[in-house]
Amino acid sequence: MVSPNYRLTMKKLPEDMRPRERLLKEGAGALSEIELLAILLGTGSPEATALELASLILARFKNLRLLLDATIEELSEIRGIGLAKASQVKAALELARRLSHVTGSPRPVIKSPEDAARLVMEEMRHLDREHFRALLLNTRNQVIASDKVSVGTLNSSTVHPRELFRNAIKRSAASVILIHNHPSGDATPSKEDLDITGRLCEAGKIIGIEVLDHIIIGDNKFTSFKAEGLI
Repeated sequence: MVSPNYRLTMKKLPEDMRPRERLLKEGAGALSEIELLAILLGTGSPEATALELASLILARFKNLRLLLDATIEELSEIRGIGLAKASQVKAALELARRLSHVTGSPRPVIKSPEDAARLVMEEMRHLDREHFRALLLNTRNQVIASDKVSVGTLNSSTVHPRELFRNAIKRSAASVILIHNHPSGDATPSKEDLDITGRLCEAGKIIGIEVLDHIIIGDNKFTSFKAEGLI
């Protein structure tokens, strides 16, 4: 009989489930964000494995963009993440932030719905669930970030204004372009799409961040609310 206090440690996991072994065998690109974070953490705590701690971190901060802005104090508030592990994560994220500035790649400029759709088409057209994203733009319509707002089901994605505009406010965005995909491949807006867009546009007016467009990505086609006169 298994003891109620028994816990499966990382070493007892099958080799093809251990993040470090998977990285060595398949490459870093094959790993999930949780697995990459687990490798950064190195070890777990008496109560949780490194994978479980990594899951707690992403559950707390929702996505890597929000995690990038987390302080060491906020990270160390998570049970099992002390100052040492929080410092490791923060240092790695700071290296990533600096690397993004070193590349020197010009920021994309959005001049038309086609420009926005082109940025995300190949990444989003084959997704099997609805993903809601936002392109954050500065006053010159340059893309300063592509924010992954939420992931829904096969035919719906729920978006709250708080989730959408939180990062836009942090990044001092002047405007946003809403983007989500339809796994069916049909880019026709639904009534729910229209309702959500109207609500988010109203919230943007109150906050002072304009919603320029909402683009639905289908299978190698898209619909622009702006072009269709829906915004």
